[in-house]
Amino acid sequence: ATYRLLVQAGPDGLAAGTIATRLAIPASSLSFHLAQLAEAGLVSQRRAGRSVIYAADFAAMNALLGFLTENCCAGEDCTAAAPLCQAGAD
Repeated sequence: ATYRLLVQAGPDGLAAGTIATRLAIPASSLSFHLAQLAEAGLVSQRRAGRSVIYAADFAAMNALLGFLTENCCAGEDCTAAAPLCQAGAD
């Protein structure tokens, strides 16, 4: 839900407090999730006064989608009945 909200917010992003309020989650939980998204390179953060603004990195998101489509789905429609990628599959 956090990443979806940031994607919907566009390149301007949202303040951490706004995200927490909209999603009704504790700041500590949000902080953990945002840190994981930032470490993965899917979000950026910047200071604006006393707020920290988070924004989706659309280039990274598109690169990840491209990689997953090409390498996980073998270039085929990923909604196929028999999944090509399964957790724990070799």
